[in-house]
Order: sequence, then C-alpha cells, then structure tokens
Amino acid sequence: MLFKRSFTSKSVPEALWKLGRLNHIAIATPDLAKSASLYKNILGADISEPQHLPNHGVTTVFVNLGNTKLELLHPLGEKSPIQGFLDKNKSGGLHHICIEVDNIHNAMKELKAKGIRCLTDEPRIGAHEKPVVFLHPKDCAGVLVELEQS
Repeated sequence: MLFKRSFTSKSVPEALWKLGRLNHIAIATPDLAKSASLYKNILGADISEPQHLPNHGVTTVFVNLGNTKLELLHPLGEKSPIQGFLDKNKSGGLHHICIEVDNIHNAMKELKAKGIRCLTDEPRIGAHEKPVVFLHPKDCAGVLVELEQS
C-alpha cells in the first residue's frame, strides 16, 4: 500500500530566523595558560591571544579548529560567572555551546513564545563583537546555549 503525503505552505509557519553553524564550544578552566599551552604546544592548534572581557567577567582564548573553535574561559574578577562554575567544577569543563542565528531578536522573541527562557532581556555584545544571548540550560536539555548573531 502506498501512502501519499501532501504538504502545504500553510501547515508550518515560516520561521523569522534560522539556526546556523556551531560557532564554538566553551570550556571553563582554572588555569588559562596551562589550558592554552595544551592546545597550542601539545595538540598543535592555533590559538588567539588572551582577550579580557570585563563586561562579561572573563578572559578568553580561542582555539581554532578549522571547522569551529574552542573558547577557553577563565574568571576575570570576583563576580565572574565562570568563578561560580569553577567552584562547583574544580578542574573546569564544558561550559556552553554557541550556535549562530541570522536574526537574534526574532530568535529571542520566538523562543520566549515557545517557553524557552533567555538569561537576559536584550542581547549583549560578546567576544566576537556581535550580539549574543544565553538560553537557560533547564530549557535546553541541561546545556547552556549561547546564540550569536551571524
């Protein structure tokens, strides 16, 4: 028996934004120099210079993997959100994933309507000088997800 499917453009509303590529995977580390050395000197990756982001309370080093990046995160200041993570995870570990979107404002609006909580009401400027927003991990299968304007 054959089944015939028919789809109409009215059955699924067209999204006002699109999910893009994986931009980076962020790893919190208690020793930024040691972690950067691992990727550069032992594994042979190209790494960036440390970038201090006081508005985010972090120092970052990016590890270029060709098809994506790793972002090494280290606390900058006592109120750094990374310090809280490291207090619970002494050796560091996976902190978040970052996925690009083509319209961050529309993405936030639609995700909120679907019950996904954003950690801020408005995007902030991230390490790549582009708007970013974080999604609550309890709404994203236990993973902290960062959306970045492509």
